Amino acid sequence: MSNTVFGVSQFRAEREADWQRLEAMLDLIEKKSPRRLSSEDLFELPRLYRSTLSALSIARETSLDGSMIAYLESLSTRAYFILYGCRDSFWKQLGGFFAQGWPAAVRWMVPEILIIAALFIGSGLAGYFLVLADPGWFGAIVPGELASGRNMQASVETLRESIYGAPDHDGLEIFATFLFTHNSQVSIMAFALGFAFGIPTLFLIASNGVLLGAFYAAFVSKGLGVGFTGWLMIHGSTELSAIILAGAAGLHIGRAVAFPGDRSRLAAAGEAGRRGALVMIGVVIMLLVAGLLEGFARQLITADAARFAIAATMFAIWVVYFALVGRRRHG
Repeated sequence: MSNTVFGVSQFRAEREADWQRLEAMLDLIEKKSPRRLSSEDLFELPRLYRSTLSALSIARETSLDGSMIAYLESLSTRAYFILYGCRDSFWKQLGGFFAQGWPAAVRWMVPEILIIAALFIGSGLAGYFLVLADPGWFGAIVPGELASGRNMQASVETLRESIYGAPDHDGLEIFATFLFTHNSQVSIMAFALGFAFGIPTLFLIASNGVLLGAFYAAFVSKGLGVGFTGWLMIHGSTELSAIILAGAAGLHIGRAVAFPGDRSRLAAAGEAGRRGALVMIGVVIMLLVAGLLEGFARQLITADAARFAIAATMFAIWVVYFALVGRRRHG
């Protein structure tokens, strides 16, 4: 027993000065500011942290005093967060996300965005011409609860009321809510399934494009294509853009998994996943904006010109934001 006590005392005596110095530095940083540290302190801080970790490891392996182990664990944790933790405030991080992180991540995925956009438009055209050629395909493509009577057999009056009529619990309101929920789910799944080489992501984007094309066939065949576009795009310019970005983020991960280059597959997927996560945080924000536009602007504004003006403005805002914000200027 006496030998153990002596061992603990000697162990503490040999290292306690470093622990106390590290603790004093951490107190100064936490209570005041890192700027209060001298240049010598800044160089010493990493060394003291490593020394404390080493002491903690020895203390655990040799089963030294429990209170000492708890003290060293606490000291090591505090030092870790000072050295490697986030030093910026929440508001500074939020500003950095909007000013740099999100638009930069989107620009990194331009090839994937172009592929997803082309697939979405192409599948939409395929669904449109397929249903026009054989109206029976509409029921196979569009779920009944989503169509809610708005199909190839619907009258012009019914479809027109969907576009310009006042919202009610049995008509436009349910349809719009279901459509928004569906698109939100597609966005999340398109990203989440990207790890499977991007194949499920491509399928989801294509199926959503075919669905939209089928709806266009129903409205265009009744001479309501322009009105349907205005009704859809007042929020769709944001919502559909969010779907394309989510699909691009999923495909970005899938491409990294399939073609990791000179990195390990895990490292490539991890890097792509972090970039994709930034994009998806922004996608959630875009979907919230689209929800507000859907819940208010589309219900209150019925003039086609005004709807197209809002849609064009929102689309231009997103394009300019992603293209220009956060770019570093040289010279």
